Amino acid sequence: MKKLQVKHLQESTTPVLLLSPSDQIDEGFELEYPVDRGNWTGKLDFLLSCIGYCVGLGNVWRFPYRAYTNGGGAFLVPYFIMLGICGIPIFFLELSLGQFSSLGPLAVWKISPFFKGVGAGMIIIVSLVAIYYNVIIAYVLFYLFASLTSDLPWQHCGNWWNTDLCLDHHVIKGKNATMQKHISFNTTVSPTEEYWSRYVLHIQGSSGIGDPGSIRWNLCLCLLLAWIIVYLCILKGVKSSGKVVYFTATFPYIILVMLLIRGVTLEGAWKGIKFYLTPEFKHLLTSKVWIEAALQIFYSLGVGFGGLLTFASYNTFHQNIYRDTFIVTLGNALTSILAGFAIFSVLGYMSHELDVPVDQVAKAGPGLAFVVYPQAMTMLPLAPFWSFLFFFMLLTLGLDSQFAFLETIVTAISDEFPYYLRPKKAFFSACLCISMFLMGLIMTTEGGMYWLVLFDDYSAGFGLMIVVICSCITVSHIYGVKRFCRDIKMMLGFEPGMYFKTCWIFLSPAAMMALLAYSIIRYEPSEYGSYKYPAWSENLGILMGLVSCAMIPAGMVIAVCKEEGTLLQRLKQAIRPTLDWGPALEENRTGIYVNTLPGSQSPKPLIVHMKNYGGITSYENAALDVDRELEMEEEVMM
Repeated sequence: MKKLQVKHLQESTTPVLLLSPSDQIDEGFELEYPVDRGNWTGKLDFLLSCIGYCVGLGNVWRFPYRAYTNGGGAFLVPYFIMLGICGIPIFFLELSLGQFSSLGPLAVWKISPFFKGVGAGMIIIVSLVAIYYNVIIAYVLFYLFASLTSDLPWQHCGNWWNTDLCLDHHVIKGKNATMQKHISFNTTVSPTEEYWSRYVLHIQGSSGIGDPGSIRWNLCLCLLLAWIIVYLCILKGVKSSGKVVYFTATFPYIILVMLLIRGVTLEGAWKGIKFYLTPEFKHLLTSKVWIEAALQIFYSLGVGFGGLLTFASYNTFHQNIYRDTFIVTLGNALTSILAGFAIFSVLGYMSHELDVPVDQVAKAGPGLAFVVYPQAMTMLPLAPFWSFLFFFMLLTLGLDSQFAFLETIVTAISDEFPYYLRPKKAFFSACLCISMFLMGLIMTTEGGMYWLVLFDDYSAGFGLMIVVICSCITVSHIYGVKRFCRDIKMMLGFEPGMYFKTCWIFLSPAAMMALLAYSIIRYEPSEYGSYKYPAWSENLGILMGLVSCAMIPAGMVIAVCKEEGTLLQRLKQAIRPTLDWGPALEENRTGIYVNTLPGSQSPKPLIVHMKNYGGITSYENAALDVDRELEMEEEVMM
């Protein structure tokens, strides 16, 4: 944001309104600028960055599993309803906030300093997620390098990490039907599963979360490489990451289509697809299905993490985010459905080969990415090739989201201290990456998976929901949906319709509150396989979630203490937008926002803007309307 410092060097006898911009500067205005915040350099940078941010690992390893366990094809009904109630409105709200103010998740709360703690909560959440998310990318890199061989290392038993329980699927296939019936899948372990747990994680070296064991140096090096890749891509902010996403946001679709075509041509693929899509409408009568649909929308779109707000803050003021909202949200939903076909067609083939039901091979999360799907790859011709493609797709999906997490943190803190941090953005980013790498080392130990699961369960759980609820209520009820829609009209030339207003005021907060209540009521302690977490680790996880929530009341106290007067006066002042709230660039500060510019003492502030910048654009017609409305309101009050 431009910072204007005025020094009166001499008395001017010419009225301010009659001075040209150049005359004003010559007569005593000295402009000082912080280092340029930066903007997207291409038309598609923002759109592709949002797509890359939203379309992540969850689309591949969570949506398909949630769909088939909650009614198959019938799950799409609550999924798209919750997309309309929670997903699209909150997505558009965050984009509008960021683009209108050109500020990150902390500084944007000039809209109401009383709720600045909401922004601080966002930063804590996204920091915790970024720490463990890059560990998952390290696992992907590990498997990616392991795929560069003629014979996948998890294809057969007989390796030093295998146990006597290891059973090769090739052996199962070679048995006759009578022998297969006597093989119990509950008492045997696939070589893929033992490769994951006993070689990659070496989890047998740890007795639990309190006994992390030694560092797995191969994983540690992969984690270091992951952080180096992330740092190099965000080195110049959105100017560098905005170019990287042209590849990382589009290439996964090419691989996904290749995997889909290969999958549907396999024998038995129809079993998996049928299992994935067969509708069971009786599930729609249960609350669990609707909650699962809301959770999938909530986490898949990445609302509440600050990434959307950050990306939008680098837009030009009149970028059509209304159109972009529908492109990204609907594209994200369709990608999830497409990924389900690609995954379950291969699982159907795997079920056919092993002669077991599909539900015995279907898993979610890391179990799908690092056990089930790699095992399915070993059954295909050219197994290393397909394995490399799969993990390269996961790598590009994960990196896009990680770029957003780091850019959110860097932007938020840099916007708070622009004169100190923006000139040293590369150094600050390096310090941040090094710090998070060191904090993530605990997850590269033999017991690291226990810590990763704990972070995954609690870092972005109930705390994230509370942050999003507070954001929505602050904008729609404290700042006011009428004022917010006026701001959007200044940007886009039109106001959002009744659909968005109704969702912001009532439907979205109500749905998220119900989701939060359900999550608390149906709380279940964390577990990893058969391992039950001790009480102290559960308390640590709950504390992790509470820290982000505690930022909200802490921010309220700080905001009130900064004001003067009685407690009630302080409270009113803290809730109101700051004087410099509004568009970042002076040429965009039309209507009521011209009041904060030098020489805006006129009763019709838009005249000042016209004198300085000339003419009226189609967007500034909205500012004229705002001025007229304000005059009418003043007349009514008089």
